[in-house]
Amino acid sequence: MRILLLTHSFNSLAQRLYVELGERGHTMSVELDVNDAVTREGVARFDPDVIVAPFLKRAIPQDIWRTHRCLIVHPGIPGDRGPSALDWALLEGEREWGVTVLQAEAEMDAGPVWASSTFPLRAATKSNVYRGEAADAAVRAVLASLARIEAGGSAPARVDLHDPAIRGRARPVCRPSDRAIDWRTDPTETVLRKIRSADGSPGVLDTLFGRPVRLYDAHRADAVSGRAGEVIARCGDALARATSDGAVWIGHVREERQTALKLPAGSVFAEESSGLPIATGYEPIRYEEEGRIGLLHFELYNGAMSTSQCNALRAAYASALERPTRILVLMGGPDYWSNGIHLGLIEAADSPAEESWRNINAIDDLARDIITTTDRLVVSALRGGAGAGGVFLALAADEVWAARGVVLNPHYKDMGNLYGSEYWTYLLPRRVGAESAARIMQRRLPMGVAEASRLGLVDRLLPEAARSNPEVIAGMARAASADEALERRIAEKRRRREREEAEKPLEAYRAEELARMHRNFFGFDPSYHVARYNFIYKVPKSRTPLSLARHRGRRAGREESAHV
Repeated sequence: MRILLLTHSFNSLAQRLYVELGERGHTMSVELDVNDAVTREGVARFDPDVIVAPFLKRAIPQDIWRTHRCLIVHPGIPGDRGPSALDWALLEGEREWGVTVLQAEAEMDAGPVWASSTFPLRAATKSNVYRGEAADAAVRAVLASLARIEAGGSAPARVDLHDPAIRGRARPVCRPSDRAIDWRTDPTETVLRKIRSADGSPGVLDTLFGRPVRLYDAHRADAVSGRAGEVIARCGDALARATSDGAVWIGHVREERQTALKLPAGSVFAEESSGLPIATGYEPIRYEEEGRIGLLHFELYNGAMSTSQCNALRAAYASALERPTRILVLMGGPDYWSNGIHLGLIEAADSPAEESWRNINAIDDLARDIITTTDRLVVSALRGGAGAGGVFLALAADEVWAARGVVLNPHYKDMGNLYGSEYWTYLLPRRVGAESAARIMQRRLPMGVAEASRLGLVDRLLPEAARSNPEVIAGMARAASADEALERRIAEKRRRREREEAEKPLEAYRAEELARMHRNFFGFDPSYHVARYNFIYKVPKSRTPLSLARHRGRRAGREESAHV
């Protein structure tokens, strides 16, 4: 079918649906919901069989949903209504939640139901659940809805709100007062539940050192304690605050003012926290070892890698290389493996251009360390998504394993025509060839792991369970370490690296890439700086990029296939 994704932004769920539906042969295009007139024009140009709305902040115009079948993807169980469905579910400690696909009508979230899918609700952040179990459930529910439509089956059924089996109900937007923390009386679990329910957006409104802030990235702090409400310790960029029965680490905050950015808590309150005792427990970078395999975890918030984090990860990588393992697995985190340089800290720097330069060199140093490791097999295991430089950092390893459901964005150009580095001009062509490399870099579209595997970007597909269970990856690494051919592979890897270095040194690739990046950062064209600002401050797009709105290209119309 011809399916138009109508969405406020091309967020993680919209990207996942774009990939999953495209893989099943549907002709896909995207229209960002800029305004009613633009939406009407986009629908008229594409003439879709079905409109799927994965993420909207306002109602679809009546004349569209009356003339086109419009499926609303709502992150709640049948009967649930309102803009804060997942927030309330996490805040109230629901054990099971779901996603419902409804037909658009005049009342928001009240149309008849085409399909729904449930999942156990973990004690995790809203953004983690949204990108994980909720996205999986959305795919299942949308596919079930489309199957019913294609089969010409029965019409969708309305939810009987008087049925005692229907747990969903209409609820208002979740307000700051609904999840306000009382540090004197709230136990740790309650504090965590409140912050997790708002993680990603909008954060929990609170005060730190007398300044109003939004709190994010909260974790249990088991090794510290103190008077309830007081900030009692620091660990890296995180600050520990005591609850009524323990403490929590606060990793990120955003000051409550218009131009404030979401930043590491320790950097925002560097002066105020300088005298706090240093503790352990907040460890986004950690290493574990089992026999012949080492696992290097780096669970960096939103997958962003700052200059200091790249340096810390380099140090951890160097320490891991001192261990007598034969396979080193780069685990990343469950949300993201890596999204490349840290645009937030770059935007907050006194000189964003200078910090961009420091950051890209730091991540290049890390990539070089991985590429030049020749005494063991290095594996990048992607449990979460990767974007821009994060994709090419993963390619620096000998093998890339990726879990089903992971979405990759192997391109830079959406960030103001950024050229990119991380040795991509060496790593990408050697895997897929020069022609495919050029096509991938120009495309500016998300890619699922099935397509990445066909192209040669991914060597091994991991089961979906690997996204939430690292032991699945550890087991596969153990099996690989017992392979009799492993030592022969390591020896061949060493010879290949020597051969390729002789043909063209790594530093030549880096110098060429950084010459282009220097122009992006310091040149007369401000596109990168404008795009970074718009991304960080979530400035809504004024139009849908042509890479997404394929129906707005030169060959728009039903004769054009928008699926690549």
